[in-house]
Amino acid sequence: MANAESASRSHNLQESSEEPDPSHMPLKKTIASGESLKLAVVGHTNTGKTSILRTLLRDVYFGEVKNEAATTRHVERAQLADSQTGEVLVTLYDTPGLEDASGLMDWLEDNTASRRDGIERLQQFLAADIAQASDDVAAHHYDSQGYDYSQEAKVVRQLLASDMAIYVVDAREPVLGKYKDELAILSWAAIPVMPVFNFTDSQDANIDDWQTMLARRNLHISTRFDSVAFEFEDEMRLWQNLATMLTHSERLEQLMARRAEDWAQLYDEANIIIADFLLNVAAFVREIDEDDDPMPVLQQMQEAVRQSERTMQHSLLNLYKFYDNAVAATPLELQAYQQDPFDPELLKSYGIRTTSGAAAGALLGLGIDAAALGTTLGLGAAIGGIAGGLLSNTSSIADKITGVKRLYIDPATLTLLATRAIDLLTALRHRGHAATDATQLLYKGETNTFESSDSATPWSMHKLPSELKKARGKPQWSSLSGGKSEQAQLLRADMAWSLSAKLQSNKRAD
Repeated sequence: MANAESASRSHNLQESSEEPDPSHMPLKKTIASGESLKLAVVGHTNTGKTSILRTLLRDVYFGEVKNEAATTRHVERAQLADSQTGEVLVTLYDTPGLEDASGLMDWLEDNTASRRDGIERLQQFLAADIAQASDDVAAHHYDSQGYDYSQEAKVVRQLLASDMAIYVVDAREPVLGKYKDELAILSWAAIPVMPVFNFTDSQDANIDDWQTMLARRNLHISTRFDSVAFEFEDEMRLWQNLATMLTHSERLEQLMARRAEDWAQLYDEANIIIADFLLNVAAFVREIDEDDDPMPVLQQMQEAVRQSERTMQHSLLNLYKFYDNAVAATPLELQAYQQDPFDPELLKSYGIRTTSGAAAGALLGLGIDAAALGTTLGLGAAIGGIAGGLLSNTSSIADKITGVKRLYIDPATLTLLATRAIDLLTALRHRGHAATDATQLLYKGETNTFESSDSATPWSMHKLPSELKKARGKPQWSSLSGGKSEQAQLLRADMAWSLSAKLQSNKRAD
């Protein structure tokens, strides 16, 4: 786990931001070409600022996410760099929530001169005692009425030191006066501000009301970005909208191009992982004498496939930087991914039909190809009496003469494993890194109870891809058959590339 966390942080640097002396606040100017963009993330308490940053950074460890107000107490910094050159393109600043903007607005109107510009009025506020932050509650400075605006001061300091800001809006909230005051204070910083709507998938979203209010304040550019129900297109739209607000947008354009490339590469790598897993299982074969009791061998094969699927699933989780279920809930916590792949009811739930005739129905329902059981009735009965997912074959004359039977994973189970892997990949591509509840939506339309249909499978079990059919005759491709893992993977590498292309061409709309 330490390695996973370290890997995540190597891409997204995070540290507490040093707050500048309010008496020496820099006056903002347009970002110069060649500099990284300083982007402040601001908003009311508990609107999901840290959650959005976690998803943008693909980092489940950034900051602290809780369902309570004022979780972030200090400004924290993270950097987005070009994945190929290491050049820092955007520096993000996670700020504390604005707790009492209306009170601060009253103070500003009572204690600063209206003839001064917004930056001067904010600097005057930062120099006042009530803006001085302290971790010691007893040392906080209050005004004559006992108000403390040290948290708001941290936000204002960062605003004045930033090139632009995104204002995070909880789309479920009604438009209240305190939010209007927050926007008024943000406007005084004289930097571009773009509202970002979080929790947009909620049926209680009030986006139309918010957009009307924002337009009255000349904020006509906004975007949607749900930190739980993630859409990569929403992220690209966020960066694109920010770019339109800048004189020099080269850094954001470079970031968009690189992140689009990285996102596509992740998808390619994920499909290779799935294809390699399927080939490894398809090539898995065990030989037994026709008079041997098959049950111990069958149970060993099933357990080997379960472990192999689990390894594949964790490889996908790590690829998309979902490391620790204690930090962010993953799809594996849902019932659909905990169910045994050799449970015959799971085949039914995916709509994978294995019966080709009434006489064979009992065995086929368990994932057993009764037509391939050979002439040994005892073996057929024994296989039919346990959980299925395996196919017995006496394909060659030599096998029949020597009395050897080969056991494989059957087409229905291979189809199920492929479908479930693709579902997991789809879930990971649509899950924000701020999701802390396993019952939260993985992606639009999916809930904690999984249902599928015939159209959900990438192929018919009767029409396995040629790569999987070829693997049947290549036991040396499978590490599960007892071969060396690295050598077996090299042998099936070319087929994995070919099969991954078919997985992508057969993908369902996500």
